[in-house]
Amino acid sequence: MTIRNPIEWSGAQFVHAAHAAGSLHRTLHHMQDTIHSPMPAIRRIGSADVWQSLRQGFSDFEAYRSDVIFLCMTYAVVGLVLARLAFGTDLLPLLFPLASGFAIVGPLAAVGLYEMSRLREQGHTVSWTNAFDVIKAPAAGGIALLGLLLVAVFLLWLAAAWMIFQYTLGPSLPASAGAFAHDVFLTGSGQAMIAIGIGTGFLFALLAMMISVVSFPLLIDRDVGLDTAIKASFRAVIANPGPMALWGALVAACLLAGTALAFVGLMVAVPVLGHATWHLYRKLIAN
Repeated sequence: MTIRNPIEWSGAQFVHAAHAAGSLHRTLHHMQDTIHSPMPAIRRIGSADVWQSLRQGFSDFEAYRSDVIFLCMTYAVVGLVLARLAFGTDLLPLLFPLASGFAIVGPLAAVGLYEMSRLREQGHTVSWTNAFDVIKAPAAGGIALLGLLLVAVFLLWLAAAWMIFQYTLGPSLPASAGAFAHDVFLTGSGQAMIAIGIGTGFLFALLAMMISVVSFPLLIDRDVGLDTAIKASFRAVIANPGPMALWGALVAACLLAGTALAFVGLMVAVPVLGHATWHLYRKLIAN
């Protein structure tokens, strides 16, 4: 390795920037080309398919346990950091909304797991590095935009949760974690905050599921437009209200259990649900 002079270094950076700009241009052009692509056929499934998807997701997790735990270790770390920040700063009222937000942004974080399940289904040898193959997918631009959409939904949920706190227990911030817990569980205003918060959070989680449950795997699996992927996801949920309600309940239960175990349980819950989502997609969308 040699030390380049400033002119050579600047030239190299210019070339890298040009390549990045060219890649972005191709991605945007590809997204424009695939808009309004053909809609895939939606299947009707039953509750047995949901349970089978969960079992298949656990099978994938067992096959790549060390790889996916390595990938998802950040969930526990981030969760614990968020908890520490919430208990140590003025973010205490947002502790539960931050934790429950995994149900909203989880599908984005799990795109690498979908790719691992897809490759295993095809009989390939898979490792944790394959999780990053999604950036090479033709619909990578659509995946990125869909991720930004989920992040926007998550931020809107946090804003709604803060407003609920302000109009129930607020506007004064809690003096301590113990005082906040007392106010939440032993006062009428706190119980109102719980009821309104759970109802509002359910609506945000439902919206996130309808947007993403099929769209992310579909964009990884096929070269379709973002609008087509989102429409297919909505149609799949609407066509299967009972099974998808069961799926949503399972996701909520697994994430709640993982969060309750000091966030460490998310290292198991998130990869199992991520792999299971791929198998659920395969049952919802016809080949």
